[in-house]
Amino acid sequence: MPSQTPAAPRRTLLWRITIGALLAAGWALLYQWLSFTAKWLTYDLLGMQPDGRLASAVEFFLFEAPKVLLLLVLVVFGVGVIRTFFTPERTRRLLAGRRESAGNVLAALLGVVTPFCSCSAVPLFIGFVTAGVPLGVTFSFLISAPMVNEVALVLLFGLFGWKVAMLYLGTGLAVAIVAGWTLGRLRLEKHVEPWVYETGGSDGAGGSAGGLPWNERLRAGFTAVREIVGRVWPFVLIGIAVGAGIHGYVPENFMASIMGREAWWSVPLAVLIGVPMYSNAAGIIPVVQALLGKGAALGTVLAFMMSVIGLSLPEAIILRQVLKPRLIATFFGVVASGILLVGYLFNLVF
Repeated sequence: MPSQTPAAPRRTLLWRITIGALLAAGWALLYQWLSFTAKWLTYDLLGMQPDGRLASAVEFFLFEAPKVLLLLVLVVFGVGVIRTFFTPERTRRLLAGRRESAGNVLAALLGVVTPFCSCSAVPLFIGFVTAGVPLGVTFSFLISAPMVNEVALVLLFGLFGWKVAMLYLGTGLAVAIVAGWTLGRLRLEKHVEPWVYETGGSDGAGGSAGGLPWNERLRAGFTAVREIVGRVWPFVLIGIAVGAGIHGYVPENFMASIMGREAWWSVPLAVLIGVPMYSNAAGIIPVVQALLGKGAALGTVLAFMMSVIGLSLPEAIILRQVLKPRLIATFFGVVASGILLVGYLFNLVF
């Protein structure tokens, strides 16, 4: 097979950019007409009465489903490109040798833009520990990566505006930094399974993505859309269906009574409900939107969302391979305490 000439990659890159521009224009056009289309489908095509509960739920679903999916496609593509700059080896090298405090902050920030979730916890934990990353810094990363989810951040921005999105980002980072620092101060290294320290770390040679051409980075973005959106879209639709049911049928006074700021027990109840609910960020955001629309307090809903995507029973089961039960319980307790504090704080302020 003849080797590819230098002009060929450039033509491929220009072709991908052209396709991307056309797709972006189509995306913007579809997004602009969502509200009109949802109303037309609900009231003109289906002939529903505007004041009916079912009509309200149907309109919510027909508007939010394509809206969330369009936002999801956009953010997953962008993050897919960004992630080509952050391989596990590169992230590990950035954190190795960092002192606590500064390391906790850097680890939490890296967690926002790196492609790791609870399913990656075991190999990442082993790699970080064997590379010399302090335990507390490792936990800051492991907390931030799922909790401060870039998909949730962009969806919150698209649905609620920049204030709520920045609120989520700031509080999530604060929980990750403080919880990681606290766990580091407790000196719990002896509660890591001994075999972890006996595992040799990789030097990560060849793991750097810094030299990738933009043609490959754009391909990674399209691949991320195909794989991630293709995997999560059923959860998105389920979440929107639940949100539509809440929006159309749940009385406002009911949600305000159990998740309002007046009930002191609403925040811990939200966390207790959220931990067993294993869901991705894209699936939980429509539920959050419906809860807020029905009078639930912002702090309570924020605590619920953080507990769903930041703490989960599957994550505890996965981490049990490398951590002893006492450390897992301490990890969950410290993070849950931070989430509770966030919930109470924002119920008090907002």
